[in-house]
Amino acid sequence: MDMKSLYLTVPLAPLVGAALAGFTCRVAPRWFSAGVTILGVAISLVASLLVLQDVLAGHTFYGNLYTWATSGNYTFSVGFQIDTLTAMMMCVVTSVSLLVHIYTIGYMSDDDGFRRFFSYISLFTFSMLMLVMSNNFLQLFFGWEAVGLVSYLLIGFYMNRDTAIFANLKAFLVNRVGDFGFILGIGLVLAYFGTLDYKTVFDAAPSLADKTINLVGSAEWSLMTVTCICLFIGAMGKSAQVPLHVWLPDSMEGPTPISALIHAATMVTAGIFMVARCSPLFNLSPTALSFVLIIGATTALFMGFLGMIQNDIKRIVAYSTLSQLGYMTVALGVAAYPIAIFHLMTHAFFKALLFLGAGSVIIGMHHDQDIRNMGGLWKYMPITWITTLIGSLSLIAFPFFSGFYSKDSIIEAVHFSNIPGSGYALFAVTASVFVTTYYTFRSYFIVFHGPERWNDAAHVAAAHAHDDHAHDAQDAHGHDDHGHEEHHHGLQPGDKPHESPWVVTFPLIMLAIPSVIIGYFAIDPMLYGSFFDGVIAVNKGMPVMANMEEEFHGPLAMAIHSIQTVPFWLMMAGIVVTYYFYMVKPSIPDALAKKFSGIYKLMDNKYYFDAFNMAVFAGGARKLGAFLNRFGEATIIDGFFVNGSAKLVGVVAGIVRHFQTGYLYQYAFTMIIGVFALLTLWFFTT
Repeated sequence: MDMKSLYLTVPLAPLVGAALAGFTCRVAPRWFSAGVTILGVAISLVASLLVLQDVLAGHTFYGNLYTWATSGNYTFSVGFQIDTLTAMMMCVVTSVSLLVHIYTIGYMSDDDGFRRFFSYISLFTFSMLMLVMSNNFLQLFFGWEAVGLVSYLLIGFYMNRDTAIFANLKAFLVNRVGDFGFILGIGLVLAYFGTLDYKTVFDAAPSLADKTINLVGSAEWSLMTVTCICLFIGAMGKSAQVPLHVWLPDSMEGPTPISALIHAATMVTAGIFMVARCSPLFNLSPTALSFVLIIGATTALFMGFLGMIQNDIKRIVAYSTLSQLGYMTVALGVAAYPIAIFHLMTHAFFKALLFLGAGSVIIGMHHDQDIRNMGGLWKYMPITWITTLIGSLSLIAFPFFSGFYSKDSIIEAVHFSNIPGSGYALFAVTASVFVTTYYTFRSYFIVFHGPERWNDAAHVAAAHAHDDHAHDAQDAHGHDDHGHEEHHHGLQPGDKPHESPWVVTFPLIMLAIPSVIIGYFAIDPMLYGSFFDGVIAVNKGMPVMANMEEEFHGPLAMAIHSIQTVPFWLMMAGIVVTYYFYMVKPSIPDALAKKFSGIYKLMDNKYYFDAFNMAVFAGGARKLGAFLNRFGEATIIDGFFVNGSAKLVGVVAGIVRHFQTGYLYQYAFTMIIGVFALLTLWFFTT
């Protein structure tokens, strides 16, 4: 097989699987839908690994496959750019997707939408692969919108649940806000570069570095700054940066496997990938980089705070995703693009592990997601316990785990940066170390250690109560996370949790391996080697990566040196404080919540972002619609144009009918008057 055919195999294999599963979902047996999609993604993974091997041997590809459309002087094509960045993303996407597909067999085994779900996730994989393999902005936008569309279908998978329908509509609308900025950025690229092909645009970018444009009045704006900020607004929507982050926690309404797929290796990392791909443009605008840095730092810290008070096991992991995406965005803001991509890769494995581990716990707890009803699960679910601990240690950046190498590199990069906003960013990412450790091990200790709460009468009652988080586990109509009518939710008195089947635990074990080792082996070639040479542009004005290379003496030395650093001791303090709060004196958190009730209320209401959006944007849109209906529709259109025209015709008809009497002498008199008027007019004009 020649390489071009191999490139085509990567995205088309999942697409074929999705089509076969989708078109036969009403008639084919379950094993067929699962088998054909898993086979498609497995073929895609093998092809991706072969492509990566070929790229590492020095063979890259940049070219068009066919012309999509021609408009005037512009030609839009479908093509691939195959380099180390693309090949790495292909392997991450397909490997995580394959494990999620396998996991889904166990998690969705009792679900009526089993076949439909497999079709959706396979289509999701195709969309993401088209995005990362594109060689032009139009194809990038196609993949960008396709993952958005499929995520809409997946978040609202349980279409009979009001909360799921609200969540998928919210995700769709918030992403449209970001995509509006994104398409403006693409429009500016087309207008000033005359093409959407990456290579041509990036080669021409330095010649337009000083170009200014008029947006409002006579003010001059830097073309590169406006373009980069518009492109980044798209990333803010897709990669859930403040204030366009509000859709991501609600996307937990979808089944757990898609939570892992959306939040780990695919949709939310699309914005990070796009900015790294566009590094030749962003390097030319320090203003845009500062904007990226401040947005990322704010997301990293303040979204982490929200994870500290959540009681839904999936939402805790969702807020950790927001915080980690903030870390990646901070790395982009200090022009340390390879570190952002490195953290994207390590995060994909340990975050998928944590989500799938949470799903395994939910299965063992009979679909109860409230951590307050758990405890002591380590005895009953040993594989889930060990793998979740590994994922948690990687997330908090414990030395030698994968997350340590990427996360500590980001903190170090900000330390070396002097870009405006780097001081604030350094504080944010450093403080986030403690915050991350707190919410991660809070969940870990409550779920896997401490007293067994599920048979405690008070906790069983709490499991059935409709408190402020009840909609996360069960909606008002009694549908559980598998879309079935349930009158009892969670373990019943006398029941015990159980380890999940092998199709659930196997992906956990496979994801735990890279969560431990991949950072150690990949940091040197990806950050300080030649892995990204010629792929990601180096910012010569900000020698962050060069300074870090001087300080780097190998992964072992980095781990040993970290013991002397502030982030390490903040992490250790987080573990100790969390252990004391939840294992020794569990009354302290409740006492603190009461003492600082104002701050707790602010965080419980998610800084009122949702309330503001509902009141201003949703409420404002409704009021504007009501005003336009009342004034525009009723008064102007109906009242003036429709009814007004009818009244005018009536008035004119009322006047004219006085001349239509039927009397001959009146018509003769009218003719004489008319002739007299014409003769008078003729006399005065001649």
